[in-house]
Amino acid sequence: MWLLKNNYKHMKSIAEKKKNEHLIEYILYLYRMEDLIRAYGFNREDLEQYVLTHKNVSPQDRTESKAWLAELADGMKRAGIEEKGHLPEVQVLVDRLANFHWKLLKRDPDYLALYRKAQPHLLSLLADLTEENPGHEIQIFIHTLYGLLLSKLTGKKAPESILAAAARFGEVLSYLDAHFRASEQA
Repeated sequence: MWLLKNNYKHMKSIAEKKKNEHLIEYILYLYRMEDLIRAYGFNREDLEQYVLTHKNVSPQDRTESKAWLAELADGMKRAGIEEKGHLPEVQVLVDRLANFHWKLLKRDPDYLALYRKAQPHLLSLLADLTEENPGHEIQIFIHTLYGLLLSKLTGKKAPESILAAAARFGEVLSYLDAHFRASEQA
């Protein structure tokens, strides 16, 4: 899977490349890193032994990846998200995407058309949710893609309804991402 297997030097450079090229992949990558850190109980030695030693990278790149994971773990502890939640800087980015989403809905008919195709899937998911506050639509779209990614990583088959929702949400997020990055560069 693209989240852990690649040819870049170290994990931080992977994140930076994703942030520059595709924000949604960046967010999903950081979600995965948060869960990886949680899975190893914030134990840096275990992360190094079971994650970093299996990567075909130089000792320097391994050291840089270890430092980056430690930085993420420390940030998670400071934010009080040891069990669930996301790093504040990641959540701020998701919220900025949501704000741009609401603006784009009002001014871009192509985006509105994509969103309308995704809306029935969103409403279906909302009807099935047990959480009191699942967050805004963009958060739900990203969480759906992340859930599908986790299903694939663990070898579980996702229901057809989730696959269909993820396809539509992915279209919306891809369009949103491209236009958000273009607006940031303008």
